[in-house]
Amino acid sequence: MIIKNAKVYDSDFKFSEHEVVIDGEYLSENTSDETVLDAKDLLIIPGFIDLHLHGAFNADFMDGTDDAISTILKFEAKQGVTSVALASMTMGKDTLEKAFKSAASFRPKENEASLEGIYMEGPFISPNKIGAQNPKFLKPLDLDFFKTLQKVSGNLIKCLVVAPELDGAIDFIKEVKDKVRVSLGHTNCDYQTASSAFEAGARELTHTFNAMPPMLHRAPGPIVAASENAKVLAELICDGVHVNPAMVRMAFKLFSKDNIVMISDSMMATGLENGTYALGGQKVLVNENVATLEDGTIAGSVTNLFSCFKLAVNKMGIKLEDAIKACTYNPASALNIHDKVGQIKPGFRADLLLIDNKLNLKGVILRGKLLK
Repeated sequence: MIIKNAKVYDSDFKFSEHEVVIDGEYLSENTSDETVLDAKDLLIIPGFIDLHLHGAFNADFMDGTDDAISTILKFEAKQGVTSVALASMTMGKDTLEKAFKSAASFRPKENEASLEGIYMEGPFISPNKIGAQNPKFLKPLDLDFFKTLQKVSGNLIKCLVVAPELDGAIDFIKEVKDKVRVSLGHTNCDYQTASSAFEAGARELTHTFNAMPPMLHRAPGPIVAASENAKVLAELICDGVHVNPAMVRMAFKLFSKDNIVMISDSMMATGLENGTYALGGQKVLVNENVATLEDGTIAGSVTNLFSCFKLAVNKMGIKLEDAIKACTYNPASALNIHDKVGQIKPGFRADLLLIDNKLNLKGVILRGKLLK
């Protein structure tokens, strides 16, 4: 396939007008398939990569079934999210093993996003910043517990959330940092503890601003510690619920376009109507675009990543090119798949989005084929 007449978001993170050539599942410089797609007045950007989502369309990763994963990945592909890492919840070992084994054996169908990893959120988190996680299943840091789950997952765990104030956390981070990306989250830690964790090898901040201490002038906390380390990426939920637009703009200035990763943190109610759902075994009430536990605690989002992207650009004042990078190249780097997705260049997987100037999604090309 040859796509013509579009403005293309190139590997220098800017737009230019040129042809895009697809050969099979990959981008190329030439192809035997001379089918031409006229994309006049459209923009071509890389397929989005959501490294932190729990579910969608009445399915949850913790269901531990192929059907649940298939439902989520099919829904995400339709929304322009072509690669994902599914996020776990703080639950019992048997439940985690079932879900992780299911992910290890799963192979996406033609109309399903690629499963690129597991985002392990809990159980090594703080009871003081539990969020919507289930306190019943919290655990102290346990290297063998992690190794067991990594083994049954087929080494799919790409990110592990840790509260660095837990006993032995710094040594634990040093032990696992070369095996998995460590993200600080669901934490009540102070600035110095967070700085020590980043020095030890932690490289991410889980849903920045949420489930962590705020920035204060005499207690800067983990957000400032993360911003001072150029190797640390900050996740950001731009659904209009989790983070005020002014704070979204501040985050892009504080971390720069190179270190922000937009995520959805979506749960099973995403794509569905108001009602009662579940997350991590707990009841979740959904009203409009807000999901909460019965006590009012925000419980994930009901917005997909592409909708978050549109909101960030159209309503929050984030520059288009910067928002695209936060949904493509940056999460690809976090998942260590930046050598195959996240940019439009020969040899990369042909995961592409066609959008108009108002950022409406006009077409999804998934692994080289136009999604119907």
